[in-house]
Amino acid sequence: MKIVNSWNEWDQLKHVIVGVAENSNIPPMEPALEPKLTKESGMKNSSGPRDKESVEKATLQLENFVKILKSLDIEVDRPKPINFSETISTPDWKNEGMFGCMPPRDVILTVGNEMLEAPMSYRCRWFEYLAYRPLIEKY
Repeated sequence: MKIVNSWNEWDQLKHVIVGVAENSNIPPMEPALEPKLTKESGMKNSSGPRDKESVEKATLQLENFVKILKSLDIEVDRPKPINFSETISTPDWKNEGMFGCMPPRDVILTVGNEMLEAPMSYRCRWFEYLAYRPLIEKY
């Protein structure tokens, strides 16, 4: 039996991944973020772990969303957060931290019976797929 089977966006939802706010970071500035962040966002020139209050509020919202989904008999899986405060790098760049694993739809593209890991253009989100890897391997 195949778990992954998504051919359109209109069929009844049966199984979904909902992200988590745990270990979320304000990412350090990088080329792709600079034009997007404003002074008003509170994130410019700031980086590191998100404050406890914002993580708790996001967690509460995500948990309530999961309760709603489960009340509709939708199976819910959650990623296992990695250490998003670690420095990451490729041969071309280095970044002093990551983002988090709250929005799975950004890094996993489901087409038919396939789930594709999609690295992001933001350096801080380049390795985010690792939080979802155990679920993808299970599926």
